[in-house]
Amino acid sequence: MNSDLPKVLHCIKDKTIIESVLDNVSPLCSKPVMIVGHRGDEVIKAVGDRATFVWQKEQLGTGHAVACAKETLLAQNAETIVVLPGDHPSIRTTTIKNLIESHERKEAKLTIATILLPDFMDYRESFYNFGRIIRTPEGDISGIVELKDATDDQKAIKEVNAAYYCFDADWLWQNISKLGSDNKAGEFYLTDLIAIAASQNEPINSITISDPREGLGVNTPAQLQIAEKYLG
Repeated sequence: MNSDLPKVLHCIKDKTIIESVLDNVSPLCSKPVMIVGHRGDEVIKAVGDRATFVWQKEQLGTGHAVACAKETLLAQNAETIVVLPGDHPSIRTTTIKNLIESHERKEAKLTIATILLPDFMDYRESFYNFGRIIRTPEGDISGIVELKDATDDQKAIKEVNAAYYCFDADWLWQNISKLGSDNKAGEFYLTDLIAIAASQNEPINSITISDPREGLGVNTPAQLQIAEKYLG
């Protein structure tokens, strides 16, 4: 971000990114678990008692981050676990609620939110770096491929991963240790759980977010400007 601030503490219309996320989570979960890493002390100080904090000492990917929270969530007897990125300020409470309701209605092991784009133009250029949704000829989700690992044909796919997930807790903890880091980033991708579920013949449930702007993330100064323009 070319800044002295952790990215989630940058502001959009006088509210930090993480505040916007927490404001939309809190009607459904009054004190969520937040995973912090690099410069986490600053985030903890800013958030205060709005969250329970878990440290990810090594930055080994999204799957590793969720694994770090296992003991805390087991102690809370969580049966359904929602995973959201802290740098997506536009996630709405209604979408999180829809994700959970669809997950429970289908009795799914995991449910993901996807965004179907017409193109990667204008503000939608930000989504080019998102993981692509891989479907079978029958239309079932079989995996998610990160951009770094995608073929040219896969990069052309316009259905992308919003990075909003809902898991059956028992299934999640039984399978998260199966994640590997055999990819170009050398990280443990949470998205690889989709392929694991498919290999177990577990259907991957999904919802589609109708307004792509709800999936905008902030990782760069340019993306912060986009968020300020379209979400502010």
